[in-house]
Amino acid sequence: MPKSKTAYVCTECGADFSKWQGQCPECGEWNTVQEIKLSSAKTSRSSAKSVGYAGAAAEIKSLSAIDLKEQPRFSSGIGEFDRVLGGGLVPGSAILVGGHPGAGKSTLLLQTMCYLANHLPALYITGEESLQQVAMRAKRLELQADDLKMFSETSIESIEATVQSVQPKVLVVDSIQVMLSESLDSAPGSVSQVRECAARLTRLAKQTGMVLFLVGHVTKEGAIAGPKVLEHMIDCSIMLEGSSDTRYRTLRGIKNRFGAVNELGVFAMQEKGLAEVKNPSAIFLNRGEEASPGSAVTVLWEGTRPLLVELQALVDESQGSYPKRVALGLDQNRVSMLLAVLHRHGGLHCGDQDVFVSLVGGVKTSETSTDLASLASIVSSFRGVNLARDVIMFGEVGLSGEVRPVASGQERIHEAAKHGFKLAYVPWGNRPREDVPGMKVVPVKTLDEFLKNVF
Repeated sequence: MPKSKTAYVCTECGADFSKWQGQCPECGEWNTVQEIKLSSAKTSRSSAKSVGYAGAAAEIKSLSAIDLKEQPRFSSGIGEFDRVLGGGLVPGSAILVGGHPGAGKSTLLLQTMCYLANHLPALYITGEESLQQVAMRAKRLELQADDLKMFSETSIESIEATVQSVQPKVLVVDSIQVMLSESLDSAPGSVSQVRECAARLTRLAKQTGMVLFLVGHVTKEGAIAGPKVLEHMIDCSIMLEGSSDTRYRTLRGIKNRFGAVNELGVFAMQEKGLAEVKNPSAIFLNRGEEASPGSAVTVLWEGTRPLLVELQALVDESQGSYPKRVALGLDQNRVSMLLAVLHRHGGLHCGDQDVFVSLVGGVKTSETSTDLASLASIVSSFRGVNLARDVIMFGEVGLSGEVRPVASGQERIHEAAKHGFKLAYVPWGNRPREDVPGMKVVPVKTLDEFLKNVF
């Protein structure tokens, strides 16, 4: 019997080492290096007969001779899902769907599979739920499930044999953390099992040309559970966000080899499943009837489209020795930096005030275009002054107090005008060359100039 080999892999960054150590030298994280068992090495004879990862023998070509024909796509039946995927499903692609428990991963995929089963062979493999549980959900959602084939299995060898027999065009594996390979002795969900099962399923998808959906669990920090190499294997990684106490869910693309990353799809959880939201700006701008201090509206750029959101701030006198700085949906360190810029270049001192800043609707962003709206809402709350309800603002603020332009400024302005906003404060570099019908655009160069215009 060949002796099994072991390696030690970091679950955060995917780096491997020859021996265990408490801290990963690559990413600096502690207690993330875990032991995995490797299969025995192949003989030279079997290596000579092996084929490439995509199921075909490797062939050397010049870069100019490669066929640039675009990969054919087909729709998932849900427009917002297609948007996040880059325009639809690509044959032979592997897609990882992650999200917190109760976010709606299984519901979204079951709706998609029931639609696709009416047009092409589809197979849904469930390892966590029984077939009766899935059937009960489909009945509750009133889905047409006559043509969808179901299979309850966790053995990767049995799944491979079934796929070769059924030959589906779309395959769902729910979830990758419960799959196991008989060639490994470790328990399901371990680093070695997740790594091996994901690699074999992805290779099978490349060889047969089917679309593979892998459902992945997330850790308490919100990252995909398992080794980081799992996200490197697949072609597309998307995250379904939203807690069980909110109605809306957001589907965000984290990695996509066939489209733009950071694309955002919005869904509403209803009695009959997830329904796509055609105009997400309308739900995130569901403001109160009366204007109140600390509320400002800005325009985010998510993937390939603008998104209007409300940004709220509350400034109150601190009751403790250390004033609080809390940011929901924004980078908290950036909010602290903006408060320092506001003190230095805006003449407003908030050192003895608690500052709370939040994006309404559970939206999260790392964009710097929210700087102007963040500062305007903070000043509005501090001074108790209402901002006009038909005012929009966006722009990045630098450490020297200058207002920097952001990407896709013209599209943001036109999106705001389409929703009835009459006045826009934008960076000087984003000023439109032509007048925008129904809207007055005020370009600003510095933070001081912006505050004098608004207040």
